[in-house]
Amino acid sequence: MKTLFGPFTQILTMSNMAFKGSLSDEQLRIIKNGGIIVEGDRIVEVGNFSDLKHMCKSVHEIEFECIILPGLIDCHTHICFAGSRANEYSKKIQGINYQQILSEGGGIYQTMEQTELNSDEELKKLTLSRLKRHFFEGVLTCEVKSGYGMDLIQERRLLKVINQIEKECPTDIIPTCLAAHVPPKNKNNLSREYLKLIVKELFPALKKENLAKRVDVFIEKNAFNINEAEEFLNSARQNGFDITAHTNQFSSGGLSIAVKSGALSVDHLEVISDEEIKLLSNSDTTGVVLPGCSLGLGLPFAPARKILDSGCKLAIATDWNPGSAPMGDLLMQASILASNQKLNNAEIFSGLTYRSANALGLNDRGIIEPNRIADFIGFKLPDYREILYNQGKIKPSFICKRGEVYDK
Repeated sequence: MKTLFGPFTQILTMSNMAFKGSLSDEQLRIIKNGGIIVEGDRIVEVGNFSDLKHMCKSVHEIEFECIILPGLIDCHTHICFAGSRANEYSKKIQGINYQQILSEGGGIYQTMEQTELNSDEELKKLTLSRLKRHFFEGVLTCEVKSGYGMDLIQERRLLKVINQIEKECPTDIIPTCLAAHVPPKNKNNLSREYLKLIVKELFPALKKENLAKRVDVFIEKNAFNINEAEEFLNSARQNGFDITAHTNQFSSGGLSIAVKSGALSVDHLEVISDEEIKLLSNSDTTGVVLPGCSLGLGLPFAPARKILDSGCKLAIATDWNPGSAPMGDLLMQASILASNQKLNNAEIFSGLTYRSANALGLNDRGIIEPNRIADFIGFKLPDYREILYNQGKIKPSFICKRGEVYDK
C-alpha cells in the first residue's frame, strides 16, 4: 500500500548533485510544503504535498515544522568493541602521542584484549547500544569494521557478531573485514606473513559464510607498510572483495597504492600532499575524512576544502572507536568540520548522504527520489540552515527507515 508522508516544510532531496568536487547551496533542490510517497521500503514519488494527496488513501501527517534530509550514512566506524581507553586519553591530553602508546603495546592492542574477554552476547549488546544511539541521531546506514581480534579466529568471531546484529536492529549494517588492523602483538617482522595468512585462511571463510564483501588495511608506522599493503590489497581485489584503506593519518604515501589498487575509498587523509590530491581527483576513489579522529587526538583536520576544490570525491564519517574517536556524533563532527574547513551546507549534507553511500559502493540510498530506499530523517526546524548552525545539538525528531516510522 502506498503511504504519503508530509507535509514537510522543506525537503532537501540531494538529487541531481555532483559526486565530485565543490558544491554550492544554490544547487540544492528544495521542495517546500513537500510530500514523499512510499510503497514498501521504496520511495515512489516526491513533490508538493497537496499535489500528491489525491494519489494515496493512506497519509502519515506531520503536525510540526519539519526539514527532511536523506538518512545519514556513516561509512567508517569501529563500533564492535568492548572496554574503554579513558586511561590512554588522559595520557594523550598530557602530550603522549597515539603512535607511542601503540608502540608500547597499548592502543588497539588494549582494545583487542578487552574485546576478547567479552562474550558474543555482551559484544552484541554493546554494539547494538551504539547503533541505537546512532540511529536516533539520524544514521540509518552504518559501516562496521572488525579489527579488534587478537588472531584470525577472533576476527572471524567479530564478523559473525556484526552479521548477527543486523537481524536485531533497523540499521542497515555494512560489514568490513579489518583483520589487517595491526600485526599480531609481540611478533616482530611477521606483518607480511600475517597478511598472507589472512588471504589464505580468512578470505575463504569470509566468502563461504558471507561475512564481508569489503576488506580494509591500516597503512601506517606500527601497522602495515606500503609494500605490504599494496600486495594485500591486490590479493583482496583478486579474490573479489571491494577494498578500502586507512591511510595518510600520520604520514603520506599509502593513498597512491590504494588508489592504484582500485580502492572504493581512502580514509583519514589528515596528512596529504598536493600530488596525492591530484591523483585522488583523477580517480573514482572517494576520500573519506574523519573529523572525530582529529578532535579525539587534537590533530589538524584533513584539508577537506582543498580536496573538494581539487575536484575529488569527499565523504564524511565518524571513525567511532574507543581510542582516537570515542565521541561518535556524526552530525556534530561534520558541523565542526564545516566551520573549520569552510564547507557549505550542500557539501556537508552531500558528504553525509549520497557521497558516503558512493564510498560504500551503494547506489540505492542517500537521495530522496523515486526507486531509492525510503530512508529519511526530519528536524523540527523552520529552515535547513538551522541544522549546521546548531552544530549538531539538534537531533532528528522524525525517522523513517525503509518506509517504517520509528519513535525513540
